[in-house]
Amino acid sequence: MLYDCRSLADRDRGIAAAIEAVKNGELVVLPTDTVYGIGADAFTPYAVKALSDAKGGTRQAPPVLIGSRHTLDGLVFTLPRSARDLVEAFWPGALTIVVEHSPSLSWDLGDDSGTVAVRMPLHPVALEVLRETGPMAVASANKVGQPAAVTAEAAREQLGYTVRAYLEAGPCPDPVPSTIVDLTGEVPRLLRAGAIPVEKLRDVVPDIVESQVG
Repeated sequence: MLYDCRSLADRDRGIAAAIEAVKNGELVVLPTDTVYGIGADAFTPYAVKALSDAKGGTRQAPPVLIGSRHTLDGLVFTLPRSARDLVEAFWPGALTIVVEHSPSLSWDLGDDSGTVAVRMPLHPVALEVLRETGPMAVASANKVGQPAAVTAEAAREQLGYTVRAYLEAGPCPDPVPSTIVDLTGEVPRLLRAGAIPVEKLRDVVPDIVESQVG
């Protein structure tokens, strides 16, 4: 079902429905500050698989979105100083960091090589959901090979009934993907240029290396 979060009453109903769906292992589509995302409880393996199947089947581990900076400490094995500096500067916002996840976590996100891509989005609807559900595996709300959805309605046209709740908040204000920085090596490495320019990253972490893929 699609809920128009631009209406206060529908917003409350939609957020409640999305939270319930995630806790029940179902899929939701929610707005972020970049593009719309399709999400599932990060700690429910069958829900993460359903997310992959809905997009067209891939074992590539989806990013994990969180609703608070403090949540990050419970997910990671170690957090380098550079990571803390970047989080302090750009979260919530369009920065995804790749870090080593804690080996004790009971999740199966796919082929992750012991790492996880984490982001705290700058969108009130997403944050309200995430603060109730906890960490969610979230990928762009589109089929593999199709354009990213910039509205929930556009996502529904691609994903249909595989998703329990669609939260519509209008067109994305800045439909540019997040910037991805790998912090698992000796120096920070830019994996994908995106909404945050590398020059701004260097203001915080001067030794970042550009090594783009994709």
